[in-house]
Amino acid sequence: MTMKKALTIAGSDTSGGAGIQADLKTMEELGVYGMTALTVIVAQDPHNAWHHEVFPIDTTLIEKQIDTVLAGIGVDAVKTGMLPTPEIIELASRKIKEYGIENAVVDPVMACKGADEILNPDVAIAMREHLVPVAKIITPNLFEARMLAGLDKTPSTMEEIKEAARLIHELGAEIVIVKVGGKLGFDTAFDVLYDGNEYRLLESEKIEPAFTHGGGCTFSSAIAASLANGHSVDEAIEIGKAFITEAVRHSFRLNQYVGPTNHTGYRKKLATQS
Repeated sequence: MTMKKALTIAGSDTSGGAGIQADLKTMEELGVYGMTALTVIVAQDPHNAWHHEVFPIDTTLIEKQIDTVLAGIGVDAVKTGMLPTPEIIELASRKIKEYGIENAVVDPVMACKGADEILNPDVAIAMREHLVPVAKIITPNLFEARMLAGLDKTPSTMEEIKEAARLIHELGAEIVIVKVGGKLGFDTAFDVLYDGNEYRLLESEKIEPAFTHGGGCTFSSAIAASLANGHSVDEAIEIGKAFITEAVRHSFRLNQYVGPTNHTGYRKKLATQS
């Protein structure tokens, strides 16, 4: 049996809920063989309210990891996550172009969960210049959409979200999905998709209470895995939305600071339907 393969170029979340840990769990659940190029290690300080500490990896080592997979094995999709420096962003973009990767899903991580402080002020600039143009699909949250679109404030209305999506699309991404979730007080949890021609709402029920650590990683990984499996863009996005909805539905508290999504949720839903 030939198994579809995907590479995640992303960081390690020591607590296991986000980053490459979430990516690999998601890919496995969707029947895709996941491989990694580790860009950064994130540790959490249990003695300082779970403060995140970020330790980037040398670009030479990252490049060797990427070449191991793309030159030595080959993939059906690539997904990027936390790329903490402009040099690492440029490297990821260059490798995606060098190996002709068409199914590139970009999760433009700029801050650790729950923070609106960018990891590096130059990260947004590098992403705008290098990473957005190679993305088949890019999945910023509201804060990331603001930074990529160059807005003065985080979008908080539907018109502002649409404008951010349009501006990001103009940078070169084929499809922009601005992740909103249940943050703005609407009756449903939704994201806004823009493909250069029309806007679409990706709606799901609002799940409360819920834990969402690793939600962005999980959503983008599910899309990438579905593209690797040969699904169309629309099908991959639909699967990604269903996957993250069930992952949030089955989420759980890990400790007093954080609770991750549950990557087995989608499989549980499919089992009840069979």
